[in-house]
This record gives sequence, C-alpha cells and structure tokens, in this order.
Amino acid sequence: EQLVAATREIARVIRVPLSIDMEGGYSDDPAAVAELVARIIDAGAEGINIEDGAGPPELLCRKIESVKQTAARLNADLFINARTDVYLRAMASGDAAVEEAIRRAGCYRAAGCDGVFVPGLAETGAMAAIADAIHPLPLNIMLLPGLPGIEVLYRHGVRRLSAGAAIAQAVLGHASRLAASFLEGSSDEIFALPGAEYGMLNRLFKK
Repeated sequence: EQLVAATREIARVIRVPLSIDMEGGYSDDPAAVAELVARIIDAGAEGINIEDGAGPPELLCRKIESVKQTAARLNADLFINARTDVYLRAMASGDAAVEEAIRRAGCYRAAGCDGVFVPGLAETGAMAAIADAIHPLPLNIMLLPGLPGIEVLYRHGVRRLSAGAAIAQAVLGHASRLAASFLEGSSDEIFALPGAEYGMLNRLFKK
C-alpha cells in the first residue's frame, strides 16, 4: 500500500517517466507480483526494477513473464529492469561472477525484461563483457566509490547509472552530523554550505 501511494504521489508532480524499485515484488507468487505491478501502472509508473536477490533466477523469470503478460493486457509499455545481485551479494568473483551475471541476464532477457541491472559491478572489463553479452539491452550499474567517469563507463557498455541509496545516505548522514553538532551547542557548520531557499521549498511542497 505504501509503494502504490508513493508512486501515485510522485507521478502527480513529476514530468518525466517514473520507474519504481519494487525489490523482489514483495511476493514469491508471480501472479501476486503482476497484480501489484498492475496497481503501480495505474498509479503512474512506466518502469520497474525487480530483483533476484537471494532467490533462484528461475523464480524471477516467472515473475517477469507474469508482469509482461499483465502489462500487455493493460496496453502499458512498461520497462522491466531485471536486477541480478551476483556482485552485490558476492555470489561469485572474477570470471565466474561475469559468467553467472551473463547467464542470469540471458534467462531474464528470454523471460521478457527490457534492461539488466548489475549493482556492485565496478570493473570496466567485466562491464564490457556483460554489456556485449546482453546487447542490445541496456546495462545498468550502481554508483560506487571510485567508479570511473561517465565517458569511461559509456565506452565500456554502461547505458544506465543508478545512484541507489547514495544520495539519501549522504543527505541523512550530513543532517545527522548537523543535528548532533547543534545539540552540543554549535551551529556554525549548519551555515557552512548554501542551503535550499526557503520559498523554493515551500513551493515544492505545495505541488
């Protein structure tokens, strides 16, 4: 319910396509996952991320197939970004990780996904190998410390870059430090960096 409500509120105020991260679909039942996706589509989403996590890839394949059928029934051009956690969960390393990511990506492509998301992938040679194997589907990776620049990522086959939780973590970490400093009696750091203009914030929340 929270996911659907958040989707509707975000779609209400933005003017760009909205993609929703739905983890593993919050169910192991492909029909239940597809039913949730139908509600997300109705709320305004045009894309989803759905992941294999610690589950078997065959289960995600069934979910993708069910979601694809539901989207077709609703005449919705839904972008399905299939996420594999081979790197994020350290299921393998080196060439074995590349091979497993490619194997899973091939299964998800056959099931009907439109893109492949490999969070935790950081080595450019592995990026290029996976991108070549899944072409023409776009390769999506996640922002990590020390990643090369956008131009280098693009040359190695990356077509989508997600910030993940990094921006929110940075903001909340900074806010936590400021609050702790304030409670200790210091406020200088609060004004060290330019803040958002108060009127602008009010206008954003009025939408």
